Amino acid sequence: MNQSSTIAAVSTPVAAGGLGVIRISGADAISIAAAVFRPVSEKNVTTMKGYTAAFGKVYDGDTPIDEAVLLIFRAPHSYTGEDVAELSCHGGVYLVDRALRAVIKAGAQPAAPGEFTKRAFLNGKLDLTEAEAVMNLISAQGEQGAAAALTALEGALSRKLREAAQVLIADAAYMAAWVDYPDDEIEELSQERLLADYRGVAETLENLLNNYEGGRALTQGVDTVIAGKPNVGKSTLMNCLSGFDRSIVTAAAGTTRDVVEDTVRLGKMVLRLADTAGIRRADNEAEQIGVEFALNRIDRAELVLAVFDGSQPLSEEDRGVIARCRGKRAIALVNKCDLPQRLERDALDGFFAVIPISAKNADGIQALSEAVLAVLGSDSVDTSAAMLANERQRAGCELALSCVKEAVDALQSGMTLDAVNVSTDAAVDALLTLTGERAGDAVIHEIFSKFCVGK
Repeated sequence: MNQSSTIAAVSTPVAAGGLGVIRISGADAISIAAAVFRPVSEKNVTTMKGYTAAFGKVYDGDTPIDEAVLLIFRAPHSYTGEDVAELSCHGGVYLVDRALRAVIKAGAQPAAPGEFTKRAFLNGKLDLTEAEAVMNLISAQGEQGAAAALTALEGALSRKLREAAQVLIADAAYMAAWVDYPDDEIEELSQERLLADYRGVAETLENLLNNYEGGRALTQGVDTVIAGKPNVGKSTLMNCLSGFDRSIVTAAAGTTRDVVEDTVRLGKMVLRLADTAGIRRADNEAEQIGVEFALNRIDRAELVLAVFDGSQPLSEEDRGVIARCRGKRAIALVNKCDLPQRLERDALDGFFAVIPISAKNADGIQALSEAVLAVLGSDSVDTSAAMLANERQRAGCELALSCVKEAVDALQSGMTLDAVNVSTDAAVDALLTLTGERAGDAVIHEIFSKFCVGK
């Protein structure tokens, strides 16, 4: 899409609601708004000042469509940095769609996914990490995720990355000047000073990387599997955490044969939860396929909630579940704690935590919530601090750290400063690619293609 064009899209969900907002951005945004909107005050829309509003009606030619409020934002003081007009209509799907068609008929082009935020980035209103925070804020499913996204949108991560880059840029410039102008008597930076700078930057990047997994769990949710042999209470636990009867529960073993999924909130965490078939040697093909699905989901899961029947001794099927969970982030849930206990707890020592619960009575859920935070490393995450939000940012941070370590190795091995500078420049490139200052078109397109239309 040519950035010189004027774009429009619905910026509210495509569903019936109290309001539906049509956003128009570009050089012709206000003249297009004037073509479709008539204020009851008969004021001239094209002369309205920024941050002002008018009440009136939206028209398609001479046909009135709906009552609406028009908001005007003048460049550069708008979300995109361009002239922006927003029409707030009644939120009926037909009315909003009809109003959008009138706007496009008046000269606007349909916006591509994420194009409003892309223009904000290209016009210097946001950098790439802040733009990604916009989508994270929209998709946040809990308080912690929203807080972390808002912190990123306010520039905490950008500042941290730029501070690290600036240290390296200053050292690289000084080294380049010393190498290129040997006759100018430029004082050489001491090795101790350079090593201190590099190690400080490395520590910053390592801290960001060390907090990534715990922060990602808070902001994006965790792929979680409920596993165990048949009839230990997996489906009852699924229903307990979901808050309604998501899985079928009967006294017969093997009731669950497919993978039943739901997204649930457990304390501060969002779990993408899967209730799987009971793990045992199946008597028929359908159940065996379900068991294979369950085993595969355990292998792929980020977190396993392994359920055992506390009222029964451990069986061979239980021991198979224990073996499958080795090396995984897994919590053992000893269900049916309201009954006399016969399970041997010593066999569960390999799990991160062993928690007695009664899925039927919802006992032990608070302890489970606390254990999940701890096993994922999310209990110590500070959502008000800079935090990496996605795999692109993690990979870029790892690349920058690797280049800084290469620079340290080159310096300590006695290599020339121009050789040290090669690694330093590569680290700077990685950091500035994260913020978007040196990001290529392909990277920018990939990021904004994941946004919803209208944002």
